Amino acid sequence: MQARPQMRWQTRYTMVAMCAMATFICYIDRVNISIAIIPMAEEFGWDRGTQGLVLSSFFVGYLLTQIAGGWLADRFGGKVVLGLGVLFWSLFTLITPPAAFGGMALLLLSRVGMGLGEAVTFPSIYSLFARWLPITERTRAIGLNASAIPMGTVFALVLTPIIVLSMGWEWAFYLFGAVGIVWYVFWQRLAATDPKDHPGVSSDELALIQSGQTQEESPTPPPIRAMLSSMAVWAIIVSHFCSNWGGYVLLSWLPTYISEGLGVDFAAVGVFTMIPSVASFLFLNVAGWTTDKLISHGMDVTFVRKLMQAIGFGGGALVLAVVGYVQSPMMAIALMSFGSMVGAFALGGWGSNHMDLAPRHAGTLMGITNTAGTVPGIIGVFVSGLILEWTGSWILVFQVAAAINVFGLVFYLIFASTKKQFD
Repeated sequence: MQARPQMRWQTRYTMVAMCAMATFICYIDRVNISIAIIPMAEEFGWDRGTQGLVLSSFFVGYLLTQIAGGWLADRFGGKVVLGLGVLFWSLFTLITPPAAFGGMALLLLSRVGMGLGEAVTFPSIYSLFARWLPITERTRAIGLNASAIPMGTVFALVLTPIIVLSMGWEWAFYLFGAVGIVWYVFWQRLAATDPKDHPGVSSDELALIQSGQTQEESPTPPPIRAMLSSMAVWAIIVSHFCSNWGGYVLLSWLPTYISEGLGVDFAAVGVFTMIPSVASFLFLNVAGWTTDKLISHGMDVTFVRKLMQAIGFGGGALVLAVVGYVQSPMMAIALMSFGSMVGAFALGGWGSNHMDLAPRHAGTLMGITNTAGTVPGIIGVFVSGLILEWTGSWILVFQVAAAINVFGLVFYLIFASTKKQFD
């Protein structure tokens, strides 16, 4: 029987924590503009359509380097790719205010540049997890990393109004951009692409990490065309698109909805919008543990993936379909919090499915699916702005997202698989 590692802090936990911190920084830098755009729009005289254009421009850059980032991370390792990505987007966060004063073209270019840097985050992290974690710990690590998304969102939503009111909206970008540069310094000292190259990894920990893994050093990813010929891959692609439609619309427009749609004072917007994010943080971790437990108890993996998908997409669609009719801010936030709780279970569906199909090429596959998942950030955010400008209807914005969720659920239930296809 293989000896268990000593009960001490393991180096792989540091890697997971640093990756989660990168995701946290990714989202504080991404979300702050959803608050800052309220005083920015007032200062620069932007209408709803222009605000939607500014919010969605980030996703143009985010779309372009997903696949390249995943391929580079799988082929050459995630330390360099993730580190440079964080440094790159942090610099573009810092230059956002002078770009805004320089004109709309410069502002849009700065947001595109920020998106180019952030695009490599999840493909690199999936690639690193595949190298650093034993199979039995991957879903939980994905859950912890995913839970950094709502935590970054909460941090930005709570702190940005305080910064804006006390220092001006520009400082929301200056301060948050500096955090990524500090992270980069620590990343260079604490991280390694491969556990066997890290001086802090013991022989016991390395043996545990490598258990059940193939030891090919730099596997060449299969052609993208081969991946795109699989309906199981398309099940993840469609799910990623549909999930992100509602997620990005809420991420970009929820503060405005709370402030203007429900009449909440601007100073309290962060407090109201943080509640669904806290619920998401808690239940992303619950979903990760629940999924692992069901599988470890012998339940069919494909059945578990589809069950989690049904809970996540079905429950989320139900909430989106009705929340627009609610007039009470407290009731609306309660409904959205419930939607975040059930929606988190999709992590055990499409969110973990990449490593089933292509364990050693998870970064490349995540790059492919996250490319599709970025399109709603461009289309969904902009279209939602147009819906609000033309109709003023928050109900329609939410119900479009609900319908897209239902489509994604049906497609996944029909075509999803957990059979390994690309190793």
